[in-house]
Amino acid sequence: MRGSRVRGRKPNEIAAGSSPIGTVPRPPAWLSADAKREWKRVAPILVERGHLEDADLSILANCCDAFGTMVAMARKIETEGATIPNARGELKRNPATGIKNEAAIRHKQLCAELGLTPVSRARSNFKVANDDDLSFLD
Repeated sequence: MRGSRVRGRKPNEIAAGSSPIGTVPRPPAWLSADAKREWKRVAPILVERGHLEDADLSILANCCDAFGTMVAMARKIETEGATIPNARGELKRNPATGIKNEAAIRHKQLCAELGLTPVSRARSNFKVANDDDLSFLD
C-alpha cells in the first residue's frame, strides 16, 4: 500500500477524546502463565499513567504474548542448548533462538507503542490534547 505510511515527526500528544481505563483489566485467558505475569506487572503502570484504553488492550495482550514466547524459548534454549544435532548428527542452531529473537523484537516494538521504553517516554510526554487547541494543525 503506497503512500499510507505517515512520514516525518509524529505528534507528541494523545488525541483529545481518549478515555483511559480506570481499573486494571484481567489478562486474556489465552495468555501463557509468563505472559499473564507480564500483564499483571505492566497493566497497572499503564492504568496509573492514564495511558491504557480499550483500544490498546490487544496491543498489550500481544506485547505480553511476545514476552511469554521469549521466556518460553529462553527456557527451551537453556534446556536444549543454543545448538542441537540435526538428522546427520551435525550441530545446527536451535530454532528456539530465532523464535526468541523475533519475539524480543516484537516485544520491544509493542513496548514502544505503549510508551514503556525510556526512548518512547522521552519522545512523548503523553499529554492529552486540548479540544480548543488546534495549533498542531498549523
